[in-house]
Amino acid sequence: MLMPRLIRKLTLLFTLLFLFLSSTTNAAAATAITQQFKEAPQFYNSPECPSIDQDEIDSEAEPDGDNTIFCSEHAVHVAMTLDAAYIRGSMAAILSVLQHTSCPQNIAFHFVASASANASLLRATISSSFPYLKFRVYTFDDSSVSGLISTSIRSALDCPLNYARSYLANILPLCVRRVVYLDSDLVLVDDIAKLAATPLGEKSVLAAPEYCNANFTSYFTPTFWSNPSLSLTFADRRPCYFNTGVMVIDLDRWREGDYTTKIEEWMELQKRMRIYELGSLPPFLLVFAGDIVPVDHKWNQHGLGGDNFRGLCRDLHPGPVSLLHWSGKGKPWARLDANRPCPLDALWAPYDLLQTPFALDS
Repeated sequence: MLMPRLIRKLTLLFTLLFLFLSSTTNAAAATAITQQFKEAPQFYNSPECPSIDQDEIDSEAEPDGDNTIFCSEHAVHVAMTLDAAYIRGSMAAILSVLQHTSCPQNIAFHFVASASANASLLRATISSSFPYLKFRVYTFDDSSVSGLISTSIRSALDCPLNYARSYLANILPLCVRRVVYLDSDLVLVDDIAKLAATPLGEKSVLAAPEYCNANFTSYFTPTFWSNPSLSLTFADRRPCYFNTGVMVIDLDRWREGDYTTKIEEWMELQKRMRIYELGSLPPFLLVFAGDIVPVDHKWNQHGLGGDNFRGLCRDLHPGPVSLLHWSGKGKPWARLDANRPCPLDALWAPYDLLQTPFALDS
């Protein structure tokens, strides 16, 4: 038999272990339960905004009034992905869009969530903070792309939902012909209607700020550049980097050109040959670089999250600012919570709707 003194020590040890595990579990649960968001103010159209009514509904739309805006060509259609990890950033982005547009009631949000996510909870979270928001939540089947994803330099980039932007033409209703795609780690300080109205010319599929002074070769491996049949991909166009976190997309032209399949073909090749290292961006560059409509750089002041390894602080690019984008490893809400913010994170903070425990009721 064990000595009484040893039994007491073991009992104490197991008690402390139980208390530790219980407190850890409760703390995690508390974080999920208490992370609530404040209700945003309601925003109204200016008198000059076009009216959206039932008369302009596309024949493919469903016949109830709630669907009016979701097929309207007078609406600004905004697509974003939605998940629990980035919900705080999404809320800030939504608020910034509404706050800075002249026609907030004419904006239709199309949120894409993973099939494995709790869509009802995500929908309820958005509704509680934006009770007047016109939005829909669509399901993205992770399995449609998971088999095509290759590991990249940062595990966060390998999430299947990062690739949902390549499938918007399939996910959104056919009556949605043009959409502005936005990442969840950005805020606008200008009217999104200006960006949405970007002329795409007679043939272009998408528009985005592009950067032709970037070292384009760095986005692909030596295996790619040493293979003549691959490197000739850019022979008849001027390849310029563009960030896929802010794009204006003509969905009709995307569907007609079957660009989702073109992107998938490059991803399939990547699985066999390792021609790039950086997540979902390179397939977009392979298909579109040099063939997009360039947008003023002010619409994507990107890279504010720092590099993909250390997340170091960065400054704004020279020139005006319409959109601030914390692409990269560092996210403003995480740095603010850790009390290690970068100077520009103060520009994101006013759009943060997180309800802090010590907030006083008004």
